Amino acid sequence: MPDNAVLRLRAERLAKSTRPYLARGSRVIRCQGCLLPKRNCLCSHIEPQQADSRFCLVMFDTEPLKPSNTGRLIADILPNTQAFMWSRTEVDPALLAAIADTTRQPYVVFPASFVEPPRPVFTALPLGGKPPLFIMLDGTWNEARKMFRKSPYLDGLPVFSLDVSAKSSYVLRESPREDQHCTVEVAAALLEKSGDIQASESMSGLFGLFRTQYLAGKPHHPVHQLTANSDESL
Repeated sequence: MPDNAVLRLRAERLAKSTRPYLARGSRVIRCQGCLLPKRNCLCSHIEPQQADSRFCLVMFDTEPLKPSNTGRLIADILPNTQAFMWSRTEVDPALLAAIADTTRQPYVVFPASFVEPPRPVFTALPLGGKPPLFIMLDGTWNEARKMFRKSPYLDGLPVFSLDVSAKSSYVLRESPREDQHCTVEVAAALLEKSGDIQASESMSGLFGLFRTQYLAGKPHHPVHQLTANSDESL
């Protein structure tokens, strides 16, 4: 079973809960590594990669608990990924230390249209610059906007705005915008843009498998029916 920052954060969040967190499909017996139904487990397909880029996930409330969360896939592929619970005022000292690391340039990943001057916005990494630390705000779109607006410790950091024009293939939750992409899709695109091609391809491949296996765990979804029929024919 894999071990990464998001799974550890999930364990901490569960330990602090005063009542059980019941996600959709809570009665399903799940693998505690990938959070998929055990029959659809993909842990054996996870192959960690090396990359110059690093990621820091700032996660909203119950996000680490959700089986549909894709930030966990980033940490599966890049084991040095960090993950923290979001708070407006009670900030984890380790998060502040990551931001203050002088060997890396931190960027808050967010659309440029939400950035007010004079805050700098980058769409490409500067030549000869420090290796990036991409800070990703992991939650629903409304939650991400709240984190962006109400995190004073991030206000002084430049923003990295990524133009991902293709329609998202993430179909595990409803999105208010067709062009909105899930966390791991954005991370894979950032890796590609940064030149970490192998890590980008591995992350995209794992996401594709995760999406298929997640949908295969839904009894009424066509993917489940297809895989069930395949099992019966063996």
